[in-house]
Amino acid sequence: MAFIAIFAASSAFGQQDPLPSWNDGAAKQAIEGFVEKVTEEEGPDYVAPDNRIAVFDNDGTLWVEHPAYTQLVFAIDRVKALAPEHPEWKDKQPFKAVLEGDMKTLAASGQKGIAELVMATHAGMTPAEFETIVEDWLAEAKHPRFKKPYTELAYQPMLELLSYLRDNGFKTFIVSGGGIEFMRPWTDRVYGIPPDQVVGSSIKTEFQDKDGDPELMRMPAMNFIDDGPGKPVGINQHIGQRPIAAFGNSDGDLQMLEWTTAGDGPRFGMIVHHTDAKREYAYDRDTKFGRLDKALDMAPEEGWTVVDMKNDWKQIFPPEPAP
Repeated sequence: MAFIAIFAASSAFGQQDPLPSWNDGAAKQAIEGFVEKVTEEEGPDYVAPDNRIAVFDNDGTLWVEHPAYTQLVFAIDRVKALAPEHPEWKDKQPFKAVLEGDMKTLAASGQKGIAELVMATHAGMTPAEFETIVEDWLAEAKHPRFKKPYTELAYQPMLELLSYLRDNGFKTFIVSGGGIEFMRPWTDRVYGIPPDQVVGSSIKTEFQDKDGDPELMRMPAMNFIDDGPGKPVGINQHIGQRPIAAFGNSDGDLQMLEWTTAGDGPRFGMIVHHTDAKREYAYDRDTKFGRLDKALDMAPEEGWTVVDMKNDWKQIFPPEPAP
């Protein structure tokens, strides 16, 4: 489904309220106040459109990340599909944990274990071949709780926010710990963010000449991890300028928030706090996926806006399409 039409229609219907899925409150007021401030041409805080860069984490900020990161679920399915070709995985972690359904052990393997799964299951093919695998998986995979495709579980309030910022001359980027080539095939149709505005982790890619045909090949080695302190580095490498607004939900976004809001002039930092166990999930300090601890403590002193999902959002996911 193309969500762009949904949130664009929302904006068109009520220009007086560009964020209809947000409850009136401090978070909504902070967003609108910041946008009004930087777009007022005669105002002291005016920011030229070329400098209106906003960066968004993906997992847990733009779409659901529990009970596990979507790309991790994809990697798990890939391990299961490739297992007959790798009998050694039955006795080797973290593959053993995947094949036995031992999510506790898999989660305990941390970033190193997830990276090992990614390298083993995402390499040995061209980027085009990998894109096809990703698209095919997304077309079939369903979230275990909501029973919907993952691409239908983007957060409606954040879709509206992306549209609102772009309507006001901002350029919106994804800056995620997820794989850059895992996200690029679908971010445009889901978020309205084209592939060249996606920053993420990557594995090494090599140019090869096969029988006179030039091609790129994905290799089983990490190239860059775009998480934590890697996010400002990734922004610098891919975007080339410091954003004026950053949106995240976990300690993995801490350095991105710090670096963005430490710049000169008007700045905005926002954290999505998952507080709604009924409509989505409630978690922060005690979770393996999307842990929010230090950044939550720092938010008041840094002036970052904390969004209480339960109280600040009228709805979580996009409305069902009309029959």
